[in-house]
Amino acid sequence: MSTVLAGGARPLGDSSEQAPGFLAKERIIAAPGFNRWLVPPAALAIHLCIGMAYGFSVFWLPLSKALGIKEAIKCGPEIGFLQELFVSSCDWKISTLGWMYTLFFVLLGSSAAIWGGWLERAGPRKAGVVSALCWCGGMLISALGVHLHQFWMMLLGSGVIGGVGLGLGYISPVSTLIKWFPDRRGMATGMAIMGFGGGAMIGSPLAAELMKQFATPTDVGVMQTFVVMALIYFVFMMGGALAYRVPASGWKPEGWTPPAAQTSNAMITQRHVHVKKVWGIPQFWLIWMVLCMNVSAGIGVIGMASPMLQEVFGGSLIGVAKKFGELDKAQLTAIAGVAAGFAALISLFNIGGRFFWASLSDKLGRKLTYVVFFVLGGLMYASIPGSAMAGSKLLFVGAVCIILSMYGGGFATVPAYLADLFGTQMVGAIHGRLLTAWATAGILGPVVVNYMRDYQLGLGLPREQVYNQTMYILVGMLVIGLICNLLVRPLDAKHFMSDAELAEEKRLAHDRAVATEVGQGTMTYHGSSPLLVVLAWAAVGIPLAWGIYRTALSVAKFFN
Repeated sequence: MSTVLAGGARPLGDSSEQAPGFLAKERIIAAPGFNRWLVPPAALAIHLCIGMAYGFSVFWLPLSKALGIKEAIKCGPEIGFLQELFVSSCDWKISTLGWMYTLFFVLLGSSAAIWGGWLERAGPRKAGVVSALCWCGGMLISALGVHLHQFWMMLLGSGVIGGVGLGLGYISPVSTLIKWFPDRRGMATGMAIMGFGGGAMIGSPLAAELMKQFATPTDVGVMQTFVVMALIYFVFMMGGALAYRVPASGWKPEGWTPPAAQTSNAMITQRHVHVKKVWGIPQFWLIWMVLCMNVSAGIGVIGMASPMLQEVFGGSLIGVAKKFGELDKAQLTAIAGVAAGFAALISLFNIGGRFFWASLSDKLGRKLTYVVFFVLGGLMYASIPGSAMAGSKLLFVGAVCIILSMYGGGFATVPAYLADLFGTQMVGAIHGRLLTAWATAGILGPVVVNYMRDYQLGLGLPREQVYNQTMYILVGMLVIGLICNLLVRPLDAKHFMSDAELAEEKRLAHDRAVATEVGQGTMTYHGSSPLLVVLAWAAVGIPLAWGIYRTALSVAKFFN
């Protein structure tokens, strides 16, 4: 039986009176003097690992001949998709393996939506640890699936369990970074989400090198690569999770004064919305459409950028006056190498755009930044058929690079947009629900581009013209996004939490005014040493620099 103390204290049996566990949010409230620049490297450590989801296609070709080694052992016509999940006598098709990629982003969006509210209360350390266990544990299950040649284990491991890790890892730093950088919300989220875009830049060449080392005459080396990468990622992700700190309630940067409510930008609220209410708020659905349309258009181009360049320009990529269909095998191999360099180039713009546009949004405002995305993006998409017809590789490549920078910028800017409109108390959970737009776009964009291409080819159009109508459809998507963005207005006061509701939510989220309130278990070091900051940034900066270097080598092939 619990005993109620005088003065309204909670029962002795209440868990809030017990010493906080190692992963508890109370344990990571920063003491006065903590250097906030230690938090972005922690977020990057996680995002650079889970960002390998973008690079998983590096495994498709080796896995498609995991049994045959040199040539794939093809399944008979009686083996359908369901049978492929369990068959161990023939190799998987690349189209079958691609379902893992689909699962990644469907599970990322859905898990972020489902567990976003829990994350706000549990804190980024616990969420980061769960993310590490799911993402790395999923890779180990996939390794076992490769060893036993059971595709269902790969779908369960990396697709489902890993997808949950993706969702939690992706949103784990959002609320924390926004609270540490109230003066530069866009830049803060841009730094972390840049890491997600850069994960494949590190992971893909690393995976290629590992598979080369582990490959034997009887093994393609994928299983061992999964195991090694899972162990490396676990070390980095756990380091990032344990390095997370949250600011004390009411903390603000030294020398920074929040703008007075009556003089601040009307689009930036001083109040907070509860996550359970966002489904019923029109502005949430408008931003949902903004993100969905921007991502649908961009992801459609990402998926087809390499074949589009090859089919549109054909032999001119290697100085041969022939169309794509007239090239021989050696020439096709040569232009494929050029296209690989092009894919590497646009990945750099995707990553750089995340930091550039999100930081710029701190100056322009989020709404105006998205206006730029849709207007400039629409012009770029509309210019692609013209530059292709004119044979201008420079204009074509320039347009695609700008498009991809804004694709990445859209991801990085939207958390700050949500914080401006809905407040910072539950922005991580709200962002999690918004990511269902990404899951939707991950299906919509590629379907539109791929099916339109097949439809145009079926009509007998030349390969260099099959993308023209598709580009205009993508422009239409951007127009829808632009209209939705222009309709966004400040929220009605009825949607915000009352002072009592906010106080209760802060209690549930274990917010504390000062770190010492939770006792001796709290981490009390200041973390103000410049050397510590340098080491933290070096831990994530060196792998990222290596990834950029390897990518730059591929880009050089394109310009040569």
